[in-house]
Amino acid sequence: MISRAEFARRRRELMDLMGNNSIAILPSASEVTRSRDTEYHFRQNSDFHYLTGFPEPDAVLVLLPGREHGEYVIFCREKDVKMETWHGRRQGQIGAKKNFGCNDAFPIDDIDDILPGLMEGRERIYYEFGNHTEFDNRIMGWINSLRKMVKKGAHPPGELIDLAHILHDMRLIKSKAEIKVMKKAAEISVQAHIAAMKRCRPGLSELQIEAELKYQFANLGARFEAYNSIVAGGENACILHYVENNCELKDGDLILIDAGAELDGYAADISRTFPVNGCYSPEQLEAYQWVLKANKEAIKAAKPGKAWTDPHDVAVRVLTEGLLSMGILHGELEALIEAGAYKPFYMHKTGHWLGLDVHDVGDYMQDNEPRELAEGMVLTVEPGLYFAPKTKGLDKKWWGIGIRIEDDVLITKKSNKVLTFGVPKEPHEIEALMQSEA
Repeated sequence: MISRAEFARRRRELMDLMGNNSIAILPSASEVTRSRDTEYHFRQNSDFHYLTGFPEPDAVLVLLPGREHGEYVIFCREKDVKMETWHGRRQGQIGAKKNFGCNDAFPIDDIDDILPGLMEGRERIYYEFGNHTEFDNRIMGWINSLRKMVKKGAHPPGELIDLAHILHDMRLIKSKAEIKVMKKAAEISVQAHIAAMKRCRPGLSELQIEAELKYQFANLGARFEAYNSIVAGGENACILHYVENNCELKDGDLILIDAGAELDGYAADISRTFPVNGCYSPEQLEAYQWVLKANKEAIKAAKPGKAWTDPHDVAVRVLTEGLLSMGILHGELEALIEAGAYKPFYMHKTGHWLGLDVHDVGDYMQDNEPRELAEGMVLTVEPGLYFAPKTKGLDKKWWGIGIRIEDDVLITKKSNKVLTFGVPKEPHEIEALMQSEA
């Protein structure tokens, strides 16, 4: 769990970056209708959670550096016995102050009367425009109402600044507390992947393996998936974001699982590919070995001071060498890389930032150059090869083979640490695990 002191430190750091005479405004997520009068389980906006830990919808965070009566303000729902009887407990204004440390808490229904007064006299507004159209319009309405009162002495903010720019840079570098939670999310996900390997056999459905993953996540303390799990047997693995998970697992096919738990809002993200029957065919093993080599070499390239693109460049080189070795590509290595000849078989990047979002925030480019990796960043490393059926010019022996091997990598002071090392990825280890279970 992230402590109240950690949330307070984050708010303090953000306000120091904002400077005095500024105001930050950040709305929470809202409940989303699933069907008619039922909603999806509520999941808080990641930026809002990062700064508050406040778990309810219909709330607004306001930060006011230097405000005499308190810098941290929340607007939230009031206590309501009738609504709480039907839909669960609410913090209310007293709970927001007592449990989440805000200096002031006001009813969300009073925001139109109170927030313009908090904005008045501030030079700059930090806000993420474009994510909440309705709230964007309310912000502009409050600003315009202040502008109409200039002749009466009002001082409306004169500058609008994107809050995401500085906040997402903060989120990119993980604290010790965040790393601790992410390690635990990774450990839970590791155990779920191992259980799925042990459970797998011909004749089961992708759905049954998905159910095993969900059971293990919940049983080990992570109620939710970080994203919709991919459980792709056979040629389904050639669909990068396959989530139907409703086909039978067939003898002789591979199964690609891309799944991770979410713990206290933080995501894990692991991919493994293994034989449904516990034994790789020669073609499967040859392709797998090249993806595994790309995974290992790319992880070695993920070090502080290196460009975030370096792991991808390393993976592309290894995979192109593999495609040449397998007779799928023909020509000179450098020319093939330059021409992107590998892209029909490896069409995605080798990784992404990881944190409160599975595809976490943070710029990948700075000053038109790839960003340098730094201590505290967490990224995935996930090379793959995908040989879709009926690919023109591709020998049929490769058709339907899809392989991805993905790990979560923490950048340390001098090197890196693989958070997901516990899931077997050496072919002999996978085969031994599955065959011993059978």
